[in-house]
Amino acid sequence: MLSRRNIRIKVMQVLYAMSRDKELNFRHAMLLYNNSIRQSFEMYLFSVLQLVRVAEYAKIDYTSKLAKHRPTDEDKAFRPKLCDNEMIKSIQDNRGFKSMITAHKVLEKISEDDTRYLYNEFAKTEDYIEFLASKEDSPDFYRQTMLNLFKHFNGSEHFNEMVEDRYFSWYDDKSLIVGAMKKTLKALPATGDFYSEFEPTDETVKEFGEILLQKVSNEDKELLEIIEPSLKNWDAERVAVLDMVLLKMALIELTNFPTIPTKVTLNEYVEISKLYSTDKSKDFINGILDRLMKKLEKEGKIVKEGRGLIEE
Repeated sequence: MLSRRNIRIKVMQVLYAMSRDKELNFRHAMLLYNNSIRQSFEMYLFSVLQLVRVAEYAKIDYTSKLAKHRPTDEDKAFRPKLCDNEMIKSIQDNRGFKSMITAHKVLEKISEDDTRYLYNEFAKTEDYIEFLASKEDSPDFYRQTMLNLFKHFNGSEHFNEMVEDRYFSWYDDKSLIVGAMKKTLKALPATGDFYSEFEPTDETVKEFGEILLQKVSNEDKELLEIIEPSLKNWDAERVAVLDMVLLKMALIELTNFPTIPTKVTLNEYVEISKLYSTDKSKDFINGILDRLMKKLEKEGKIVKEGRGLIEE
């Protein structure tokens, strides 16, 4: 589920924290990094479980309507089909998912008040009203309803604030979680270890992220010495802290990851600077990296391997 860009951002945030807090050693930095990785997967599990809990709230709504002293015809006609369907039951009955929820302690992050609020919000939407009125009973119909429910989550200020309160990297990883949720819901009913394809892989987490973090941390002074001559009229101390972190990361990536094309590295760090640094950062990062790449290539310090990675 985690792309290299997600990993770059997480490494950048840890390195920035290290630059601000001199007492933050590498061991603690690695703990921060791994915690951020774990949270990304937990946010996916949380989102799936919250959707199930909101669907299950239809049963409480059903009981409440029947318990009214004078239920309306609409109350009497109501059925809790938001949860009484194969799509939701396939997640509820999935043993592997239950084990994951327990292992990651996700259940304790689900609040009954939030669940009720989200259900009541969704109950007012045209999607839910049309769903209740429809006589259709096909799998596609229920899949689309689950997608509509999560679409409501995605646009709900309450849901976004709720997740951010529990997971500090929500807005960094939100698009990632949304994509994973859509893929999961479109594939319902859930079978086997449906969640496993969204677990972090060693290829991105360890072989890329951990090495990137370790090398930038260990070679900080040497990287600065390489960067400073390319700054020309810029004093290194005047360069935005985040921009310097990005330049150091890009240098390590250029010289230590032979299967990542130089153009990809350049474009990725320019894009990240647009999202996280100043308005002028993208042009600054682009200019300095372009200058450094030409210098390092001339010195033979950038070696790429694999078809399509070697510049002609």
